[in-house]
Amino acid sequence: MPPDANPEPPDPGHRDPGDSTPGGRDPGDSTPGGRDPGDSTPGDRDLGDRTPGDRPPGYPDRTPGHRTPGPRTLSAEEAATYERLRHASTQRHRKARYAGSSLLLLITLLLALPAVVAAWTADTVSDTDRYVDTVAPLASEPAVQDVVTDRLTARVVSNVDVDAVTKELGKALADAGAPPAVVDRTQALSGPLKAAVSNVVHGIIDRVVTSDTFEEVWVDANRRAHAAVVAVLTGDDSGAVRAEGDSIKLDVGPLIDDVKQRLVDQGFDKASAIPAPDAQITLFQTDKLSEAQDALRLLDVMGVWLPVITIVLAALTVWTAPAHRMMLLITASGVAVMMIVLLVGLAVARRIYLDSVPTSVLPTDAAAAIYDTFVRFLRDSTRTLLVVAVITALAAYLFGPSRVARWVRGQSARGTGAAGHALRDAGMRTGAAGRWLDTHRSWATGIVIGAGALALLLWNRPTVGVVALVVGLVVVVLALVAVVAATAAPAGAPPRTADGPGAADGPGPGDFTRPG
Repeated sequence: MPPDANPEPPDPGHRDPGDSTPGGRDPGDSTPGGRDPGDSTPGDRDLGDRTPGDRPPGYPDRTPGHRTPGPRTLSAEEAATYERLRHASTQRHRKARYAGSSLLLLITLLLALPAVVAAWTADTVSDTDRYVDTVAPLASEPAVQDVVTDRLTARVVSNVDVDAVTKELGKALADAGAPPAVVDRTQALSGPLKAAVSNVVHGIIDRVVTSDTFEEVWVDANRRAHAAVVAVLTGDDSGAVRAEGDSIKLDVGPLIDDVKQRLVDQGFDKASAIPAPDAQITLFQTDKLSEAQDALRLLDVMGVWLPVITIVLAALTVWTAPAHRMMLLITASGVAVMMIVLLVGLAVARRIYLDSVPTSVLPTDAAAAIYDTFVRFLRDSTRTLLVVAVITALAAYLFGPSRVARWVRGQSARGTGAAGHALRDAGMRTGAAGRWLDTHRSWATGIVIGAGALALLLWNRPTVGVVALVVGLVVVVLALVAVVAATAAPAGAPPRTADGPGAADGPGPGDFTRPG
């Protein structure tokens, strides 16, 4: 070939036989990149030349003869076996959780009824103020007032010896020289005189019993009596009535000192020299006193801890179950049924009580008023728990995947979304708060519902009206949150619900309402 001819371009795949290194490197250059073999500065050595001690964790071993295994594809039979074992393990786990939650549910429902009764009993028996609040309305019950008036009248009239009065009247007339016929007729005045005395006494007592004074006396008497009984049963010896061994004793020392002082104040100076008798009077003895004291202590413990244990078990029931929402629905429904059973039991007990009390001892209307007054706080608490259980079950249902629940959520989302978009078009801006609410709808909903539940839990003796108020506030706050979130939503975005965008879409990735 002539020297001035253009040489052919070298073949990229052609390598000079003498060039034994890739890329035409110098054969003496045995290190990558042409480094000096003696250059062993840190960070400049080949990682494969490192000793196992200084090799980075997880770095593959490149020692001669070692080959790193690559990913291995399972055969169809192996993959089917793996899926079958995984499915069996999952099913065993779910069955164990269902069994545990079912057992906890059974215990919770069995404890629900005695927990309510124990809390009410302990509250009424050991708390004097609560007991007084319970019995105070009896003083204004007409049936009870009639019974009290009749019994006080009978007691007063029985202490008036009408026959002796008529005899004294006849003797006085005889001494005055009245005709014998007149004297003899005085004995016939016994009946009319007794009726007249009864009418007068009855009228006076009726005016006292129906006045505000009687209510004050009634409350004070019940407060003193209940405090004395509680002091006896709890072993408190600071009051006038105290327990000593198996005896109930009344300490009259302060009363005697007060009487002596009043006599001295009225001019009876010799009263100060009256010797003090035994200051304690034994009211009665019983070998059951220690048992009654132990029963009250047990009642106090059960009244406090049994409701707490029941609530904890209910929470564990929902948490243990694989389907949290469904178990919440079942638990709330079961508690509602138990509260209905308790209300029916109170009605049956009322009928049994009224049938067992003779009308000669207590009129039926008075007995009914007494029973209704004593159990009214228990009945109110039961109704309150029934309403709470029904609302909880309804909320769990509305957060579920049923067609009705999704329709309700969709209508609510469309309504709040339209309101939010109208406010946005009017120029209202909610800033970062609105954007956070729009992207964290589930969190916001959970926080509002949790705050409402906490308010009911911390409320001192909530009633049905209080429950209705709290639920109404929760619904209003949830609506406001949805409107604010919709105001910050991008224009044209579909309405969002707690479980994802759009009422008709499936549950979103953050849905906490799914059955599983």
